[in-house]
Amino acid sequence: MARDTTDPTPIESRDELVAYLEDGCKAPPDFRIGTEHEKFGFYLDGHGPVPYEGERGIRRILENMQYLLGWEPVIEDGTIIGLLEPTKGGAISLEPGGQFELSGAPLESIHQTCREVHSHLAQLREVAEPLGIGFLGLGFSPKWSLAETPQMPKRRYRIMTAYMPRVGTLGLDMMYRTCTVQVNLDFSSEADMVKKMRVGLALQPIATALFANSPFTEGKPNGFLSYRSEIWRDTDNDRAGMLPFVFEDGFGFERWADYALNVPMYFVKRGDTYHDVAGLSFRDLMTGTVPGLEGERATRADWVNHLTTIFPEVRLKRFIEMRGADGGPWGKLCALPAFWVGLLYDQSALDAAWDLVKTWTAEERQTLRDQVPKTALNTPFRNGTVLDIARQAVSLARGGLQRRALGYANEPDESRFIEELEEVAESGVTPAERLLAEYTNDWHGDIDQIFRRHAY
Repeated sequence: MARDTTDPTPIESRDELVAYLEDGCKAPPDFRIGTEHEKFGFYLDGHGPVPYEGERGIRRILENMQYLLGWEPVIEDGTIIGLLEPTKGGAISLEPGGQFELSGAPLESIHQTCREVHSHLAQLREVAEPLGIGFLGLGFSPKWSLAETPQMPKRRYRIMTAYMPRVGTLGLDMMYRTCTVQVNLDFSSEADMVKKMRVGLALQPIATALFANSPFTEGKPNGFLSYRSEIWRDTDNDRAGMLPFVFEDGFGFERWADYALNVPMYFVKRGDTYHDVAGLSFRDLMTGTVPGLEGERATRADWVNHLTTIFPEVRLKRFIEMRGADGGPWGKLCALPAFWVGLLYDQSALDAAWDLVKTWTAEERQTLRDQVPKTALNTPFRNGTVLDIARQAVSLARGGLQRRALGYANEPDESRFIEELEEVAESGVTPAERLLAEYTNDWHGDIDQIFRRHAY
């Protein structure tokens, strides 16, 4: 989850909210790739979760990472809660249950992204192994109950923890027991944004299926291949989902701003104080009618922070975030940006992807969203299955990466990074199904084997 900003510039009108989004437009040569990935920390002895405090806690990892990297600490209430890379824009942050997140710097190629991922995981291992801590890439915590999962000392998370049970049954599981990998991508114009949003939303269930990797809950199979994705179906439907309005005529920056204005807020930050305003809309803040903050008007920071608390399958800020994939093993972390960059950063691939999905109805898109968490690539669609669509999408992505022709060393392009998904699409077997087969056959039902065999 994003770190909070502090820009005090007052916002006087809806037009300024729209202009903020529109200012994200970039010339294609300036397009960048920002990859974010989360992972679960666990103790190598016993495979329990890692709390914040203690000689072998998350706090110690952050302090040692700060010493190793020289990054700037993010402090809240005198406590370190993250790190900022001072020159390139990367960050390390904590999710509510201690999930460790790298928000990567905006980079030009998947080659750079993958080097960043490898460097981060190597640095994390250097710090964590002496503490007896390992990390696991998975979409949902495979062993620990919600009660066993630690809570990180971030005030925005305390507000969300109190609010979530009011708006859904699985919001706390989302916060404390899920991990994702996502990629942030740019747009050149409003029309380009619209096409990328539509393609991204339509194909997000396909990405969910390809990356499905969360089949266990509290040591047992949970009946899903992407339980992380299922959890989002009943977290908070005021701020999540497939956003049918994106496909309506006239969608653009104004329509997104209007949508975001109506999404309930979590908090308003003034100075170091987080004011709990959960359930009130941004419109209330614009008019100065928030109880307890009467007369207080919205700032640029309020808008930026609010946009980070909207959780649809694809999210628009000054860039577009693809949010549908489970956390996964090392190789899959580079495959996710490769998939979306290949589809969205090459015009021929983007046009072909739009041709693939443009006749799908809102009902069909929602049906895919609802069924894929359980059946993934085997989900029926029209005269075939999601696997048929996945094969087409992966092929389009490879073509897009080849035409981008961004090479490194002896590689002419970035297409190598799509190979992990090509293997899934060719075999029709998701990462979750491979884990389930191991659980049954090799592990003999012992979930602790996942920590031994699949840690980074």
